Amino acid sequence: MKHQTIEAFNNAQSEKEKEICDALRAELDRNLTGAESKIWHAHPVWFLEGNPIVGYSRLKHCIRLLFWSGQSFETPGLSREGSFKAAEIRYTSLTEIDRVLLKRWIEEAKVIQWDYKNIAKRKGKLERRL
Repeated sequence: MKHQTIEAFNNAQSEKEKEICDALRAELDRNLTGAESKIWHAHPVWFLEGNPIVGYSRLKHCIRLLFWSGQSFETPGLSREGSFKAAEIRYTSLTEIDRVLLKRWIEEAKVIQWDYKNIAKRKGKLERRL
């Protein structure tokens, strides 16, 4: 199912997953003022200057929060994801969201960015944004 808005994506989840998605969206919107948020590749994603920073998706048994540059963060708690610089955390309950920790990751995401926006132009080579 293709969702046109973040609200539609969240509303399509189970009640428990919707609570997680709504809480994540609220924290991301509150702490990433000025960021563009939209459905990208079927999932809610937040961008700074066209560069994807953070997003969430529904997996089989959880909601995954993904930071595109999370492997470069100093704040612990994220797990490596994929072959680039992304890192994730998975939630199965609203009570698992540590808002203090989440805010620290968001603050790091604002300043620690790998340039995913131009990765295709560089034929898959990822560079750090300054």
